[in-house]
This record gives sequence, structure tokens and C-alpha cells, in this order.
Amino acid sequence: MFRAVYPTATKFKSLVQTIVKIAEEIPFIATENGLSVKTLSPDKTTMIVLNIPSIAFDEYYCEGEETFILGSDELNKISKRGTRNDVVELELEREQRRLKLSFKNKKTGIERTFYLSLREGVVEKLQEPSLELPVSIRMLADDYKRVIRDAKLIGEELEFETEGNTKLIIRSVTPNKEYHAILEINNPLISMVSREEKVKARYSIELIEATLKATSAAESLTIEFGNNLPLKLTFDLPGGSTLIYWVAPRVG
Repeated sequence: MFRAVYPTATKFKSLVQTIVKIAEEIPFIATENGLSVKTLSPDKTTMIVLNIPSIAFDEYYCEGEETFILGSDELNKISKRGTRNDVVELELEREQRRLKLSFKNKKTGIERTFYLSLREGVVEKLQEPSLELPVSIRMLADDYKRVIRDAKLIGEELEFETEGNTKLIIRSVTPNKEYHAILEINNPLISMVSREEKVKARYSIELIEATLKATSAAESLTIEFGNNLPLKLTFDLPGGSTLIYWVAPRVG
């Protein structure tokens, strides 16, 4: 049995919208410790890892381990019905092969309930990449969103380059236009650590842009990368939850 009450419908909606950007189906794993999602995009260029610990919920109960798969489009449409005054109640009804999802208004007490059919299939327990990424940078989610949106106006590729432990340069270059963002400690980076003097890697702006929905639920994030290695973006969410993106590099 699995039942949980998430405190903020709007943040729940942001999490769902982030995942549906890359996945047609969402595989959930519920344990006594919390709810998680690990899934790959169809082309294997992006991996999402969502971890919501049990303490992040107003109420949480899971007996043993429960796994279930939901269609992204269906969950996305329903999650949009939540308002800022709603909590989200999730209850797995295994015998009926469905998830009961209710929005309950904290002010009026009005409750709206939807039922989502479970998809057939086995939830694969994916492993995250085991990599030593030499660069680790923390910044506010709003600053990150502003830089990515600016760069999207220029081209289809984004380059990350560091200079020592003090400066991150993000650029997008096309034959006729260029965009450069120079980010330094306290302007606006919160922290930066690089174990190598100079690191450079390129990524698809389209893949990175898909992460922007997460900024609605997160205050800050950690950016990790290495020379021609995947980009790891970790968004810090309320209640100790995290949303992690792994994005494949562009090489050549």
C-alpha cells in the first residue's frame, strides 16, 4: 500500500512538468523512505533522478516497496489542475490498477479527485553514472534560468568553460551571433570548486532548456561537469528533495 500527501500542488506540478519534458512514461518507486523516479529520455541523452524523502510529505505511508508507471501526458494534464492553495493526495489502488490523485484546498476544504490508469511494464532500477566530475558550482536557480534563456536566443549549443576556481564562462556561438556570460564568485555564483585549471565541455541547449521547469520549485542548484563529460545538474527542492539531471556532452 502507498499513500502520501504532498504539501504544495504548484511545486508538484513543476516537478511533473520537468520529467515529462524527457519521458513518455514515468516509473515511480515508493519505499518507506520516500518516493523516487529514475528514467532516461528515449534517445538516452538525458537521465532524470527525482528523490522525495518521506519527511517532505505532510503524510506518508508505504508498506514494503511499491512500483508503478504512469503516462506522462495524463499525469501532466491532471497536475496542471492543482492551485497554490491545494495539497496533493496520492494513493495507489493496486487492485483497480490505478492511482488516485486528489487536490484538496487548504482554505475551503473542497476536494477534487482524478484516477490515472497504471501502465503495463516493469520499473527498471537504473544506476546513475559513476563519474568523478572535477567542477562543482552552486548558484541560485533564478540566475541559472536567466543565463540559459539568454543563450537560447543565439544558438543550439552551449559551452561551459572554467578558469581556475574563480570563473565560469557560458557561451553560445553561431557564425553571426555570440553570447557570453561570465560568472564569478558572489557575482552571481555562490561557490565554485575546480580540481583542474581549465575545463571545457559542450551540450545541447535544447536538452538543458528542458531543466528550466525545475527552477520553479528550486531556490538553488549545483552544476557539475568535466572535459567532454556529462553535465550533472542537482536542484535543491523543499523538504530535502532533489531533482538531478544528467545531460550527455557533445563531442567532436
